[in-house]
Amino acid sequence: MRIYIASIFVDDVQKAHDFYVDKLGFVVKDSVKNGDFWWLTITNPDGGTELLLEPNAHPAAVAYTEAIRKDGIPATQFLSDDVEAETAALKEKGVTFTMDPTDVGPSVIAAFDDTCGNIIQLVQLKH
Repeated sequence: MRIYIASIFVDDVQKAHDFYVDKLGFVVKDSVKNGDFWWLTITNPDGGTELLLEPNAHPAAVAYTEAIRKDGIPATQFLSDDVEAETAALKEKGVTFTMDPTDVGPSVIAAFDDTCGNIIQLVQLKH
Protein backbone atom coordinates (compact mmCIF):
# COMPACT_ATOMS: atom_id res chain seq x y z
CA MET A 1 0.00 0.00 0.00
CA ARG A 2 1.15 3.58 -0.67
CA ILE A 3 -0.29 7.08 -0.53
CA TYR A 4 -2.01 8.00 -3.79
CA ILE A 5 -3.80 11.31 -3.11
CA ALA A 6 -3.65 13.64 -0.13
CA SER A 7 -5.90 16.68 0.06
CA ILE A 8 -6.15 20.14 1.49
CA PHE A 9 -9.22 22.34 1.66
CA VAL A 10 -9.09 25.57 -0.35
CA ASP A 11 -11.49 28.50 -0.42
CA ASP A 12 -11.24 28.96 -4.20
CA VAL A 13 -10.13 26.20 -6.58
CA GLN A 14 -9.17 28.56 -9.42
CA LYS A 15 -7.09 30.72 -7.08
CA ALA A 16 -5.50 27.55 -5.66
CA HIS A 17 -4.72 26.32 -9.18
CA ASP A 18 -3.05 29.60 -10.05
CA PHE A 19 -0.99 29.68 -6.85
CA TYR A 20 0.12 26.05 -6.78
CA VAL A 21 0.87 25.84 -10.51
CA ASP A 22 2.10 29.35 -11.37
CA LYS A 23 3.86 30.31 -8.11
CA LEU A 24 4.97 26.95 -6.71
CA GLY A 25 5.64 25.10 -9.97
CA PHE A 26 3.48 22.03 -9.47
CA VAL A 27 1.72 20.52 -12.49
CA VAL A 28 -1.90 19.54 -12.99
CA LYS A 29 -2.41 15.79 -12.90
CA ASP A 30 -6.21 15.67 -13.21
CA SER A 31 -8.70 18.44 -13.86
CA VAL A 32 -12.33 17.45 -14.27
CA LYS A 33 -15.12 20.02 -14.27
CA ASN A 34 -18.80 19.13 -14.05
CA GLY A 35 -21.05 22.11 -13.44
CA ASP A 36 -19.90 23.78 -10.23
CA PHE A 37 -17.81 20.73 -9.29
CA TRP A 38 -14.08 20.73 -10.04
CA TRP A 39 -11.81 17.77 -9.28
CA LEU A 40 -8.27 19.19 -9.42
CA THR A 41 -5.13 17.36 -8.44
CA ILE A 42 -1.56 18.59 -8.75
CA THR A 43 1.75 16.80 -8.43
CA ASN A 44 5.49 17.31 -8.70
CA PRO A 45 6.79 17.91 -12.24
CA ASP A 46 8.30 14.40 -12.12
CA GLY A 47 5.12 12.81 -10.74
CA GLY A 48 4.45 11.18 -7.40
CA THR A 49 1.74 11.63 -4.81
CA GLU A 50 -1.09 13.90 -5.92
CA LEU A 51 -2.50 16.76 -3.88
CA LEU A 52 -6.25 17.29 -4.23
CA LEU A 53 -7.22 20.97 -3.98
CA GLU A 54 -10.55 20.29 -2.31
CA PRO A 55 -13.23 23.00 -2.12
CA ASN A 56 -14.05 23.76 1.52
CA ALA A 57 -17.77 23.92 0.81
CA HIS A 58 -18.76 21.80 3.82
CA PRO A 59 -19.27 23.74 7.09
CA ALA A 60 -16.94 21.31 8.91
CA ALA A 61 -14.19 22.01 6.37
CA VAL A 62 -14.57 25.75 6.89
CA ALA A 63 -14.39 25.38 10.68
CA TYR A 64 -11.38 23.06 10.43
CA THR A 65 -9.36 25.29 8.09
CA GLU A 66 -10.16 28.43 10.10
CA ALA A 67 -9.18 26.76 13.38
CA ILE A 68 -5.84 25.34 12.28
CA ARG A 69 -4.90 28.55 10.47
CA LYS A 70 -5.77 30.64 13.55
CA ASP A 71 -3.52 28.36 15.64
CA GLY A 72 -0.70 28.58 13.07
CA ILE A 73 -0.86 24.87 12.20
CA PRO A 74 0.22 23.96 8.67
CA ALA A 75 -2.36 22.19 6.51
CA THR A 76 0.43 20.08 4.99
CA GLN A 77 4.18 19.96 4.47
CA PHE A 78 6.34 20.03 1.34
CA LEU A 79 9.86 18.64 1.33
CA SER A 80 12.70 20.87 0.12
CA ASP A 81 16.40 20.15 -0.41
CA ASP A 82 17.23 23.74 0.60
CA VAL A 83 14.61 25.68 2.56
CA GLU A 84 16.69 28.88 2.60
CA ALA A 85 17.04 28.97 -1.20
CA GLU A 86 13.43 27.84 -1.75
CA THR A 87 12.15 30.57 0.55
CA ALA A 88 14.18 33.24 -1.24
CA ALA A 89 12.98 32.06 -4.67
CA LEU A 90 9.33 31.95 -3.58
CA LYS A 91 9.54 35.40 -1.97
CA GLU A 92 10.77 36.73 -5.33
CA LYS A 93 7.57 35.29 -6.87
CA GLY A 94 5.46 37.14 -4.31
CA VAL A 95 4.79 34.30 -1.86
CA THR A 96 4.16 35.57 1.68
CA PHE A 97 5.92 33.67 4.44
CA THR A 98 4.47 33.43 7.93
CA MET A 99 7.71 31.91 9.26
CA ASP A 100 11.18 32.40 7.84
CA PRO A 101 13.59 29.45 7.70
CA THR A 102 14.19 28.19 11.21
CA ASP A 103 16.53 25.46 12.42
CA VAL A 104 14.52 23.17 14.71
CA GLY A 105 17.16 20.50 15.33
CA PRO A 106 16.60 17.59 12.95
CA SER A 107 15.20 19.87 10.24
CA VAL A 108 14.94 23.40 8.92
CA ILE A 109 11.39 24.64 8.43
CA ALA A 110 9.59 27.66 7.01
CA ALA A 111 5.91 28.37 6.43
CA PHE A 112 3.95 30.35 3.86
CA ASP A 113 0.39 31.49 3.12
CA ASP A 114 -1.10 29.68 0.11
CA THR A 115 -3.64 32.53 -0.46
CA CYS A 116 -6.44 29.93 -0.30
CA GLY A 117 -6.87 29.64 3.48
CA ASN A 118 -3.86 27.51 4.41
CA ILE A 119 -0.44 27.70 5.94
CA ILE A 120 1.98 25.35 4.18
CA GLN A 121 5.23 24.27 5.80
CA LEU A 122 8.49 23.67 3.94
CA VAL A 123 10.74 21.06 5.53
CA GLN A 124 14.41 20.31 4.90
CA LEU A 125 15.58 17.17 6.69
CA LYS A 126 19.15 17.27 7.96
CA HIS A 127 19.93 13.54 7.91
